[in-house]
Amino acid sequence: MAMQTMEARLGSETAALTAASCLFHGFSDPSRLTILQRLSLGEQRVVDLTTHLGLAQSTVSKHLACLKDCGLVTSRPVGRASVFSLAHPEALAELLAAAERLLAVTGDAVTLCASFGVAARERDA
Repeated sequence: MAMQTMEARLGSETAALTAASCLFHGFSDPSRLTILQRLSLGEQRVVDLTTHLGLAQSTVSKHLACLKDCGLVTSRPVGRASVFSLAHPEALAELLAAAERLLAVTGDAVTLCASFGVAARERDA
């Protein structure tokens, strides 16, 4: 019985870590982070985000679809356009603040990381 409980707990932990990994993957693109920051200021239309980011409308729409699929943004129709907003603004603000604190204590380690840092991104691009 104890073995089944341990297996269930490990399965639950694995599922939680998988979900966290998927969440952080949603944050892995700088454009998506910029969209989230912009939406923290209030609702935005795709055209507003396209102008701010300097990206193609199709690219911004693709990022918004990803963020919406992840449950991070919502949209509502306004005429022929859609207006996007954060689904959970307080939780996102807390997460981004925690990330800023972690980045402050790790210094340049993340950007210098051979696997995920700036050089790795440039190499893989």
